[in-house]
Amino acid sequence: MVGPEDMPDIIIRKAQVDDVDVILGIYEAARIYMRSEGNMTQWVNGYPSRDHILADIGRGVCYIAIDADGEAVMAFAFIIGDDPTYDIIENGRWLDDSAYGTIHRLGSTGKYRGMLARCVDFCSRQISNLRLDTHADNTTMLNAVKLLGFKRCGVIYCQDGTPRIAFQRSL
Repeated sequence: MVGPEDMPDIIIRKAQVDDVDVILGIYEAARIYMRSEGNMTQWVNGYPSRDHILADIGRGVCYIAIDADGEAVMAFAFIIGDDPTYDIIENGRWLDDSAYGTIHRLGSTGKYRGMLARCVDFCSRQISNLRLDTHADNTTMLNAVKLLGFKRCGVIYCQDGTPRIAFQRSL
């Protein structure tokens, strides 16, 4: 694996319908990594599915990162505006309620380290107030968000009722 200091140029662009199979492959690589790290219950039952990706692409919120060799190495959804799953937060509160963007469904192939930092940099150039959530067993993401200045705000619940630890970074 290449570290951030050795990372080639990464271009982040909006995903297109032709990218769906590549994105599904990225998500499968992320799922395999999560399982190897003991995170057995996040992204189960085919989530995120082809339908999720197509819906994100249709809404113009699905992004893909391409390295200098033309290889897709990361995918994510970035949505600016209110997220209904963030309306209710337990065991804490949001840092502020100003306009925000939410990072969802972030996955990478594992070829490079530091992909969350690349994603956050890209998103924070669009809006400085960012939110995201992750599963309690996703230790890689839990450690990375803290290093990037996100603050734990509480617990939110996904549409399927499963809890997620919610974070916010407001510059």
